[in-house]
Amino acid sequence: MMDFSEMTAGDISRAVRAGDLSARTVTEAALERIAALDPALGAFTDVTAERAIDRARAIDRTVTCGGDPGPLAGVPMAAKNLFDIEGVVTRAGSKINRDNRKAARNATLIDRLEAAGAVTLGALNMGEYAYDFTGQNVHDGPSRNPHAAEHMSGGSSGGSGTAVGAGMVPLALGSDTNGSIRVPSAFCGIFGLKPTYGRLSRGRTFPFVASLDHLGPFARTTFDLALAYDAMLGPDPADPALTDRPDEPISALIGAGLDGLRIARATGYFERGGDAQTLEAVTRIAAALGTTATVDIEGAAQARASAYLITMAEGAALHLGRLKDRAADFDPDVRDRLIAGAMIPGAWVVKAQKYRRIFAARMARLFKTTDVILAPSTPCPAPLIGQKTFVLDGEELPLRPNIGIYTQPISFIGLPVVNVPVWTEGKTLPVGVQIIAAPWREDVAMRVAGWLERQGVVFAPVAKG
Repeated sequence: MMDFSEMTAGDISRAVRAGDLSARTVTEAALERIAALDPALGAFTDVTAERAIDRARAIDRTVTCGGDPGPLAGVPMAAKNLFDIEGVVTRAGSKINRDNRKAARNATLIDRLEAAGAVTLGALNMGEYAYDFTGQNVHDGPSRNPHAAEHMSGGSSGGSGTAVGAGMVPLALGSDTNGSIRVPSAFCGIFGLKPTYGRLSRGRTFPFVASLDHLGPFARTTFDLALAYDAMLGPDPADPALTDRPDEPISALIGAGLDGLRIARATGYFERGGDAQTLEAVTRIAAALGTTATVDIEGAAQARASAYLITMAEGAALHLGRLKDRAADFDPDVRDRLIAGAMIPGAWVVKAQKYRRIFAARMARLFKTTDVILAPSTPCPAPLIGQKTFVLDGEELPLRPNIGIYTQPISFIGLPVVNVPVWTEGKTLPVGVQIIAAPWREDVAMRVAGWLERQGVVFAPVAKG
């Protein structure tokens, strides 16, 4: 069986479209790799092998008949199990949802990737109802870090990070409410894109916090990330949050330079408590980009606090019926946080929403003089599975709610972000740096990430076991 794990999505698609490689061969190789690695890593909850082989055969028939299956022809992919996949129960990481019927249709974004030629191999492990930063699931077991299996993958899109980092699939889909794309991509040493809020459709996915939920791709190269993003663009009446802004494909821009871009490093709050490896990574990225400029994002701590209030209150409202009827079937940590959210005074939530507008306006003014902001993705590399606390600014804090200290203020106002993986010599595990741009400027964030990748400053190797 071929070893496709080092091939990028772009490599696979070019070979399949040219007839040099069959989609079925790639699909079977991917399924074999999943069977070999996943029992130890826990990335998948459902493998849709028969469906995937049928899809691959159809792609090969298209090529044989002289047709073009699309820019992702034959590329294996998988999706966090809050995306509907036809014929699969959408678990959303929970025990309760397993009683639901199998999905009758794919999520909008899966349909769009398959229309571009991708082959869906299954559903991926996640934190229960996406309320998690660790990648640990009490029902399905943890998704493990592909570079060191005793460490966390990050959450809540932990299976997505594990599957891509381990080379089981070159592309995966996840969601990001407070950091659930950026944390796993940082911990697992891959690229992750959280687009602007309202850019990609959430149609036929299980929600968490509707006013904060984003969907986006994971990949091992920026070009693959851009190919997936481009394929998923477009309006969708199933998601009322989508705007009518014109969509702008970005894959053609990955080779562009940095001319004219004003880049600065976030200081103040975004230097608080990060360990030496994390802070050094941001310094290294800034140096590679040739910038010494800094910005102090005023009110970031208040933005994070407000995001927490909104998350707890909206999440509790969504799950109130389940809490009343099936409280014992929740992960106790998730249940207790949702119950606490149900007791938050409405006036607090109103104030948090008001502060969202204030903070967004403040950031809009900052982006008049700065195009890109650099910040750490997490305060540390991936902790050990089961670890409960870590030290931040000399204080021991609960780990689970605090991994997202640097990601929450950014998703709070829906800014587009690319996580880039940064490796340090002598360290087993990577850290991540957020490349943050103004609303609707995914192209700018991806230009910077692509330039860093071409210079060899950031890269995403397949885990060796």
